[in-house]
Amino acid sequence: MAPSVIQKQDSSNTCVRGCCSSDYLPLAIPKSDIQIVSEIARGAESVVYEARFQGKTVAAKKPRLSTTNDMDRFHTELQVLSNLKHPNIATLIGARAHPPDYYFLYDFYEHGNLGNALHVSEWRPTLHQVLSIATQLGGGPAAKALQYLHKEGIVHRDVKPANILLDSKWDAYLADFGLAAKVADLSKHSIENWKSSGKPTGGFHKKNMVGTLLYMAPEVLRKDVQSEKSDVYGYGITLNELITGVVPYTDRKTAAQAHTVLEMNYSEQQLSAAVTSQGLRPVLAGPESGTPSALSSLIEICWHGDLAKRPSFDYIVESLDMITAKLFSEKKSVEKSTGEVDVATTLSNGESNGLESVLNYTQQKRTDVDWASRAVEGLSSSVPEQSSSSLGWLNQTTDNASYLPVLSVGSFSTKGARQTMEDTNFLKFQLGGALNVHAFGVFDGHRGPEAAEFAAIAMPQLLVSKASTFSPQDALSSAFIEIDVAFRRELDGQRQRRKGGGFDWHPGCTAATALLVKDTLYVANAGDCRTILCRNGKAIPLSMDHTASCSSERERVIKAGGSVSWRVNTWRVGSAAIEVTRSIGDDDLKPYVTAEPEVAVCKLSGDDEFLVLASDGLWETMPNDDVVAIIKDTVKEPSMVSKRLATEAVERGSRDNITVIVVFLKPVSTVERVY
Repeated sequence: MAPSVIQKQDSSNTCVRGCCSSDYLPLAIPKSDIQIVSEIARGAESVVYEARFQGKTVAAKKPRLSTTNDMDRFHTELQVLSNLKHPNIATLIGARAHPPDYYFLYDFYEHGNLGNALHVSEWRPTLHQVLSIATQLGGGPAAKALQYLHKEGIVHRDVKPANILLDSKWDAYLADFGLAAKVADLSKHSIENWKSSGKPTGGFHKKNMVGTLLYMAPEVLRKDVQSEKSDVYGYGITLNELITGVVPYTDRKTAAQAHTVLEMNYSEQQLSAAVTSQGLRPVLAGPESGTPSALSSLIEICWHGDLAKRPSFDYIVESLDMITAKLFSEKKSVEKSTGEVDVATTLSNGESNGLESVLNYTQQKRTDVDWASRAVEGLSSSVPEQSSSSLGWLNQTTDNASYLPVLSVGSFSTKGARQTMEDTNFLKFQLGGALNVHAFGVFDGHRGPEAAEFAAIAMPQLLVSKASTFSPQDALSSAFIEIDVAFRRELDGQRQRRKGGGFDWHPGCTAATALLVKDTLYVANAGDCRTILCRNGKAIPLSMDHTASCSSERERVIKAGGSVSWRVNTWRVGSAAIEVTRSIGDDDLKPYVTAEPEVAVCKLSGDDEFLVLASDGLWETMPNDDVVAIIKDTVKEPSMVSKRLATEAVERGSRDNITVIVVFLKPVSTVERVY
């Protein structure tokens, strides 16, 4: 995009200190001229807003300035930005460098930062797009922006995907110069002075899970003096991440999942020590991802532990140009011999709509599939029409029921500390039209929400379809297994349709489903969702958590051909390192992570007060007895009770999505109800 041009204003073009000035940038923009629209991002050092300035949309960065050091850093960044002119450095269009409110104003970049594109939107670029972002897009890539910086004698000191912005055409722009410094100034500092100044802008607990720590070179972690080669290291980690789509030092592609893996595997001190002393690096992009060996080698020398062996950006740009030219030459040769044109070659042909056609082909997100609809369509052929003569346990008679509970049901869900929501649930009163048959289910997704979304729709459909031929207990068991098979079949179909689009994901979900048939409760569970019954004021567990911490489950997994290992204070299954041993989906862990549930059967009576089904986000911080005690102490409105339980779990430190269903089994006092 073309840089914005703002004419010199009559007002002061200097900061309040007089240390920053510009011949063409306004540095004393009145606060009234900046109209904040909405918050875009929030970090440890600043908040970024979408704003309006002089009739156009801009990004307004408001730094957190609580100390003198913070103020010094603001003016240093302003000095650097005021003198930078490069087509692939984020364009500063002005600033407010006067109290009480300080702002940087930038051009607005529509697609946000590369970190969010990879790990929130889950964009999967082709290799051609990787090389374009690295070396070609917008007439000058991030690599050339860094090449320019180093020639200007400036070290960025914070190279990572979160600091590479993408405009509407997916051109890349280097941003965030809050830690930038001149090489001459760095070399003047003593090691002790350098050690005492500044702090990492990222870590495991930042909202954006591609924090600075993951990109810091060994010499930075050792608190040695930085150089241009520290930027080269961060660039190598970033380039590898762009190719693999995986957050460094994890095997996860989404921010929320990576957050968990990082916490499970390392403390910040452990990761620092592993990088500096043991040579730990992210898994290198290799031939299995279609990465040319020359590109893999370039990444390796960029993140080399020895500064002297890391290349300059002159070398990097030249190498990337050669790799790109070779790939395009090979592609042309293939097309000439086969007569087939790969969609990605439109990018190299320079067609006006080439980039858009590539993006349309490859930038499909897995979230654009309506998995609920896929469940309906995928199971339609296997769900027969029910007639009044084939209702089985859905029939309306109550002859054999000694007791009929009176239900009131509510639920509540929150994504909690996660960035995305992967839980879902269903509440089905009078299942299949049967007056005294009801079903409720909680599904806790992992590695994506797809399996949970699919299962929540499929479960009640299949239960209805099996009423005439299966007992309630067998209907539940059969439904779990059939949903698993149907989902994995649908997932494989999606992969085949998107072949070449970079999709390789293995979502799954744990599940708990309660089926109430007149006076008998059937509870099926696969995984670590949990169901409890309150009887005479006591918590009665109706399910067992299926995790690798359970010795019988470990033995079953190993006998079925799986592997179980002790990792970060708990047992985990397979290369995916999940804790659960039963689930729907997780096709890369079948057959040993089975979808076969355990089913509990319970005859209800007037002693039974309420039922609670919840994902493990509740149970990881709340024992069964505490859940019962809180419900006893709360107004007896099921949705309100569900919300209080989830809120309490968050306050106690739950780090997961939380879904709670509360089913009261007898009428509650009208004094305790909320209308």
